[in-house]
Amino acid sequence: QVQLVESGGGLVQAGGSLRLSCAATGRTFSSNAMGWFRQAPGKEREFVAVISWIGGTTYYADSVKGRFTISRDNAKNTLYLQMNSLKPEDTAVYYCAASDRGYSIVTLTTATRFNYWGQGTQVTVSS
Repeated sequence: QVQLVESGGGLVQAGGSLRLSCAATGRTFSSNAMGWFRQAPGKEREFVAVISWIGGTTYYADSVKGRFTISRDNAKNTLYLQMNSLKPEDTAVYYCAASDRGYSIVTLTTATRFNYWGQGTQVTVSS
């Protein structure tokens, strides 16, 4: 089992920045990739970014490419999401997720391919 706890959400004005963190505990060595998803009210959970735990290969949704950066600190078992140039449409609950199923990074864009989830952290961007 892997336990994930997100932090760093909050309220920010459009154009501002936030950094989300996700601390992983438990059988973290079994995870091959971790990612971020988000869910706005009334919408489905959508892919944001993913990173391989070994090698650091990354993949982003087109909507955040160039503005968000996913990274990880293997020694601290922590995942990050640096969010810059935030827009009101980025408002959502952001979830950290981990997968130990061996999928390739470019296929880890659907929530069903992740088997561990955090509780989520709210990000609100005001206009």
